[in-house]
Amino acid sequence: MSRGPGGKNIIGPRVAEARNLSDPPVTQDALSGKLARLGIQLDRAAVAKIENNHRHVLDYELKALATALGVEVSWLFGDES
Repeated sequence: MSRGPGGKNIIGPRVAEARNLSDPPVTQDALSGKLARLGIQLDRAAVAKIENNHRHVLDYELKALATALGVEVSWLFGDES
């Protein structure tokens, strides 16, 4: 699994994977809109930075990302179960 600087940010690739596995796939812009409806302001550029491990994710953002993507927080951390 690809990790960011220092190996501390592991969810970025999983966010991209969850977006692309959706049927139909969810764009970064659409994910930004879903997050906005949950009260989280992350624009398309912020989502791209998260996916490319150029931005860390705060705990409340992690929960909202999981909700918006329809996955468990543990799945974003790489837990396959």
